[in-house]
Amino acid sequence: MNSNNEIMNQKKVTRHTLLHALYDREINGIKTRMNCIKSTYQVINPNCTIINVEKPPCFLRKFTPDGRHFIAFSQDQLYIEVYAYLGCSMAAKLLKNYEENCIGQDNNGDVARKRIFESLFQLKYRILVAAEGEQLNRECSLFTENSSYAVLGSVGPIPRNVMLEYNDVFTNNEAVTPNLLLPLENYTIHLINIKKGAVSQRLHFKADKISLSHNQGVYLLKDVLAILSVQHQIIHVYNLIQNRFHLLRKIGRFCFENDLAFISSVHTDIIADNYKTRNESFTNGLKNKLMVFLYKKAERESVVARTQYPLRRFYQYYDQFMSLRIWKMQLLDVDNMIIRYASEDVVTAKIQEPSTQASYFMIYNMTTAAVLNVYENTSSDLLRGYEYFCDNFRNPYLNPDGFMPCSPSNNIFSRDSHEKFKNTMLNARFGGTMEANKRILGQLPIAAQSFSCSPYLDTSLYSYDEKWVSPMERPKVVGEYPIRFYSRESGTLSFYLYTSVSRNRPTQDRRRLVAFTFHPTDPFAISVQRDNLEYIVNFHIRKVYLPE
Repeated sequence: MNSNNEIMNQKKVTRHTLLHALYDREINGIKTRMNCIKSTYQVINPNCTIINVEKPPCFLRKFTPDGRHFIAFSQDQLYIEVYAYLGCSMAAKLLKNYEENCIGQDNNGDVARKRIFESLFQLKYRILVAAEGEQLNRECSLFTENSSYAVLGSVGPIPRNVMLEYNDVFTNNEAVTPNLLLPLENYTIHLINIKKGAVSQRLHFKADKISLSHNQGVYLLKDVLAILSVQHQIIHVYNLIQNRFHLLRKIGRFCFENDLAFISSVHTDIIADNYKTRNESFTNGLKNKLMVFLYKKAERESVVARTQYPLRRFYQYYDQFMSLRIWKMQLLDVDNMIIRYASEDVVTAKIQEPSTQASYFMIYNMTTAAVLNVYENTSSDLLRGYEYFCDNFRNPYLNPDGFMPCSPSNNIFSRDSHEKFKNTMLNARFGGTMEANKRILGQLPIAAQSFSCSPYLDTSLYSYDEKWVSPMERPKVVGEYPIRFYSRESGTLSFYLYTSVSRNRPTQDRRRLVAFTFHPTDPFAISVQRDNLEYIVNFHIRKVYLPE
């Protein structure tokens, strides 16, 4: 019996070849199209690493969703460089004389290190984007679904000769008070036509605070762009129509476009030139929606429980609710968004550990200006919804082959990893259900386009340690050893990703981080490692052995 099992396992491993994968994809067999595509990715993988690649003086950023172009920022962060991606096959002749799987650790790999970038990328455009006195934020970049446009953000200090007026800083009674940790700056959102190499439009926000890092304050979904002004507590919503952004609405002081005209018909003083919006006595429009929902919810609970306790609790925390400010937001679809409220100290970065503070999530419909629900950051109902409908929160783009970033709601291995993390929080010292819910819901709202759709990060195809690399595009700690990827089908080692400069050099250090950028479909990835002030770029690519 044991010999039969060994023969079956051996057959399973030997079948895992490129020939059989292409044959299955051709005839389709009993497999679905997606399974055939996945089997191909299990035998074609980035099996070679070129260490310390020489590149132009720029900061490498990201591939477009279709994988045809690559975006980089210039050294002075004023320009963006659009490169055409030529494909892994263009480097086959360059790498054919190298037998090892890690090139560049000695002088033998100098030719490959110097020529690999120009073999894979060709510069198409160099576009001046940033306005005068501003610099592009390297961590802010969004792409439309058709990969034709990119949305970038730049920021610059307010000139010293510009004197801000009171109404420029406090545009409504919800505006936060600036401080040294949250200084006011000038922001510009740029719409870039990638295929034409031109700036199509610029949106200016003067004397404001917008979180551009990791796209936290800017969200693009289909043709809808939402921008959160933390300073003025306003969400600007734009629609992309015919190569330009058109303002749909401003959510904050008012919820509808005609609210100002309606209110000014009663309170005529609010349209006077000397009127100070900071001193308004009536409640901000969006905050009023929140307070009304919380009151009606407490009223319903009082009727059901036949006690006034829920209403008394609402009045007890009334001042706390009124002091809440918008911290983050994201679009769930083109009509609904999730808005996270927290105290002003959290919003203005005065608290070192904001995740430990109380916060609230509001599900808001922009079209009807209705609050659908409000959850605390310890809510088990919201956590359950996030676990089962995780893709609705992440809004991932599908790559050209139809791959979606793995998540707890579409992948059993990701779900298992999620459950292990949750159980760790439940059983930890000073842990529990509320602490676990708070830690997991601390990920919400999720920044736009934060997850890679590369099939090599699909946990149903490969098993790897998510401590060193994961679908979420965030810097990771540099590991001491190469990252190993094991095939889920056979359990064998498929390939390595080398991140260290030397195999024998221990590099595990909290100050040394590495960021991975995977191509949407090809067996190609870029890792950028920061070592003090130096950036080390490694290419992880598919190397084939060409016959002479």
